[in-house]
Amino acid sequence: MTLRRVSVATALLLSSVSLDSQTRPATPAPPSVTAIAVSRVVPGSYAGADACRSCHKPEFQEFSKTSHATLPQQKDSVTGCEMCHGAGKAHADAEQAAHGDDAKTAAASKLIFSFNANPKQNSERCMHCHETSKQQSQFDHSTHATRGVGCNDCHSPHLTQAAESPWGERIQGAQAKFFSVPSLPEENRWLTSSLLKKSQPELCYNCHGDVRAQFALPIHHRVPEGLMKCTDCHTPHGTSNRHELTQSGWETCTQCHAEKRGPFVFEHAAVKVEGCTACHTPHGSVNRQLLARREERMLCLQCHTAPAGVNVPHSRMSFQTEGTCTRCHSVIHGSNFDVDFLH
Repeated sequence: MTLRRVSVATALLLSSVSLDSQTRPATPAPPSVTAIAVSRVVPGSYAGADACRSCHKPEFQEFSKTSHATLPQQKDSVTGCEMCHGAGKAHADAEQAAHGDDAKTAAASKLIFSFNANPKQNSERCMHCHETSKQQSQFDHSTHATRGVGCNDCHSPHLTQAAESPWGERIQGAQAKFFSVPSLPEENRWLTSSLLKKSQPELCYNCHGDVRAQFALPIHHRVPEGLMKCTDCHTPHGTSNRHELTQSGWETCTQCHAEKRGPFVFEHAAVKVEGCTACHTPHGSVNRQLLARREERMLCLQCHTAPAGVNVPHSRMSFQTEGTCTRCHSVIHGSNFDVDFLH
């Protein structure tokens, strides 16, 4: 009987510890994409995979390792290189007839779609199939698309097309040097990370230099160390949430900070209205706990300002001159017992 009581007490203790602990981001499920067959527009205008391989051997070799190369063959449909690049027989014949002449070779390269068009046209080729994915279907309305970023700016269907940053190789941050584990070989990283040209967060830093600076601040989420990725919080392919967050409001944060989720009987209104960013700066801060202000009471006074307001039980001049509001209001994220978050 005593042993049973000890087991129950241990289980309760472990459950309470798990509720008060922060979890690491879960591994995101890969997007489910349905391949849509591309019909042969003009019979006899397709060269076939062997013709592509004869000139583009490195690209063909890397492409054959991806899921794009294993799509099932359907009757009167196109697979392989020409599913994305379009009919290639005219291009292949012109390249063969050029015999190394630069002018003729340049003219031949214009006879096939080589993803050198504008971002919208480039992305349309990818979205022919990827619009069937729930995680990618809103890309046309995403911040990236509206600002001229196409699929091939971040992804490379062939590893040989992986581009370096237009500003050259950047200096690696101290956090990444000290804490990150050895990375996978480049080909393995590419195949296991959605064919991204570079690993996160370095790929995102190419455009988001301000965020890189924020992650260099003393207090930050462990993105530079490799314990988190940008896509743990953001959906680069578009979402109806602000800042392209994976979930609405505070739900993105509570994926890891489960102890702050609630529901609580008495909830902090700021969390429900503005979310966690009402008080915290998520990328990095010089303040403890990623707070937006150095002095906690000054942060609280951004909202609790009216001397006679119902949300300010103390008069304006009677606030303590030292210390923090959470000295008394200790459960500031929400309480099941006290409306003033005293416990």
